[in-house]
Amino acid sequence: MIKKGIRRQIVLHYFLVVFIALLLVEVIFLIAIRTYYYDTVYNHVSNHIRLSNEFYQPFRVTSSDNVNQLSEMVRHFELYNTELQILNTSGQVLTTSAGFDLEQTIKTSDVTQALAGDTSRWVGKQPGTGQIVMAVSQSIQNGFDQTYILRYVTSLDLINDRLLKLTLFAVSIGAAVLAIVLAFSIGLANSIVKPINNITTVSTQMAKGKFNVRIKGDYKYELGELSSTLNYMAQEIVRSNQVKDDFISSISHELRTPLTSIKGWSETLDSGGYDPEETKIGMQIIAKETDRLIGLVEELLDFSKLQQNEMKLVKGIVNLRELLQEIILNLWAKAEKKGVTIKLESEEKPIIYGDANRLKQVFLNIVDNAVKFSHENGVINLYFTMEEKFVTVTVRDYGIGISEEHLRRVKDRFFQVNPLNGGTGLGLAITQQLVELHGGTMEMESELGHGTSVIVKLPLPEGKIPVAGGLENGEEGMPGPTV
Repeated sequence: MIKKGIRRQIVLHYFLVVFIALLLVEVIFLIAIRTYYYDTVYNHVSNHIRLSNEFYQPFRVTSSDNVNQLSEMVRHFELYNTELQILNTSGQVLTTSAGFDLEQTIKTSDVTQALAGDTSRWVGKQPGTGQIVMAVSQSIQNGFDQTYILRYVTSLDLINDRLLKLTLFAVSIGAAVLAIVLAFSIGLANSIVKPINNITTVSTQMAKGKFNVRIKGDYKYELGELSSTLNYMAQEIVRSNQVKDDFISSISHELRTPLTSIKGWSETLDSGGYDPEETKIGMQIIAKETDRLIGLVEELLDFSKLQQNEMKLVKGIVNLRELLQEIILNLWAKAEKKGVTIKLESEEKPIIYGDANRLKQVFLNIVDNAVKFSHENGVINLYFTMEEKFVTVTVRDYGIGISEEHLRRVKDRFFQVNPLNGGTGLGLAITQQLVELHGGTMEMESELGHGTSVIVKLPLPEGKIPVAGGLENGEEGMPGPTV
């Protein structure tokens, strides 16, 4: 007995479908065979009656001698291996080809319909013997306008024996087919259930935290996709855990360094006895490290808000050219130390509708990365490309570049190409999500040793744009800033 489960359901469904189909086919087949045999007998007798009647009519007995008439009719109409009964219109048997005087009245349906002028048949048990017979009856006219009923009675035992053998043969074939289907359905069910059981076992281990296990087996179709997906999920969880551990280690180091400096200088200044110049240097270091801590904490808070969809944008009119010029000024000192030149090459003045502070955060992070990874005395190019509904801002540097392997993951959260450079690994992840909140996209193209291009595409506002002193290219304004 197959226990409850998918295996039993598959086997039962296949078995029932094939069983019902076979049953219908065999019933229809046996009914058709039975009808064919019975119709063959009926047609044979009917044709005999028609041909005998055509031959007999010109030589009808005109004598009033009833006995001679009946004998003549039996001689002309009798059929081999069939009993011929001649009945009067009341259904009484007058004579038979078997020579027995039955002295009975027959009221079966074939006799009744024969009186109405039709040739009809009746199948049933012969009174007295209980034998299954077919009776075919038809009325004919004899001399002196006398009407008789010719009733042929033939046994169906031989035909029924053949039908029984055909039935047993069909049932045997059906049983063999069902046995094959049962074996096939069990094999099919096992081919589905065994992989599912394997996947379930491995999934249970994964649920217990054993992400080093993998589903083994070359499964096809949906089961193969499911096993591949679960293996990929486990791989990603392991990678995510590793990234999380690396992030905790990195952020702990990032927090410990400024805190150590702050604590050290605080204790030093608290002890007193230092000249004003050293005190000033100490306070500058404390202020610098404090700003660094604030930046780290704000980055973590921004990421948390983005993950929980709690980031709110305060939208307004933003002049991208002015925004980028401000960013260049903010990073001028850092770029100057490496001899890096930042150039804004385009003359366009694209106006968009967005959150100026968040967009500044986006481009500040991108340009800052470009400065960080540029070679000394390098160049960073910034330029716009205007389209019908979008403006594209490209930041291109010619620095160290990013390998193809790292380029696919560089926008992942907590990922750092070089952990020794410091940071949380959240900068580009936050930047991309902020761009997407503005309805834009961010793409990166890079070649190791040849630099990197960051391409930010932002939507242009529909309609006219309000600017200082009036409207930009029209008279209709846009709604005010929204949150």
